[in-house]
Amino acid sequence: MCAMREKCLIISGGEFCPINDVPSGTFIIACDRGYEYALRCGLTPDLVVGDFDSYSGGFADGVPVDRYRVEKDDTDTMIAVRYAVDHGFKSVDLRCALGGRLDHLLANLQSAVFAAEHGLEAEISDSRTFISTMTPGVRRLPRKEGWSLSLFSITDHCVGLSIRGVKYPLDKALITNAFPIGVSNAWKDDEAEIEFEKGILFIVQSKL
Repeated sequence: MCAMREKCLIISGGEFCPINDVPSGTFIIACDRGYEYALRCGLTPDLVVGDFDSYSGGFADGVPVDRYRVEKDDTDTMIAVRYAVDHGFKSVDLRCALGGRLDHLLANLQSAVFAAEHGLEAEISDSRTFISTMTPGVRRLPRKEGWSLSLFSITDHCVGLSIRGVKYPLDKALITNAFPIGVSNAWKDDEAEIEFEKGILFIVQSKL
């Protein structure tokens, strides 16, 4: 791998979603059935990982494949996220990681949290949902017509949360991972501004 690549695209084995916006230089990891999804999108992975309980086909010549036992602690997607963490990527972009089985969906969300806890920016998206992690600081999100904006604490709590430019603002609030106070907000201004002091957030933009 080239030193200090910025972004790692991880194609999971959840519900298929077309992928057609991959920046040049992105390192692509396909997870099990994610290899089939990559081919459907015209993408050649730099690495394929998995126990291959959901894909039994062949692989193109020259594509590295890391095989794992079915009896393992990490999901295939988590293996890919660990690879991104261990190899110094700055961000991970999980695709085909939503929908399908609820247990795997929750595991994929937890894998994104793992990435965020290790200093990577993490995104999970499909055609109707865009989820991103946020650590303390300030972020501004341009208005998206026809989309809702929700915030969830993915640590025990997030401290000093302010959200401005929205229908339901907050000012220096404490939110926890046990009450959905931040769900289904809406833009009021041309951009929303999110700021907080401690914790990790999921920012969820959902198409209405």
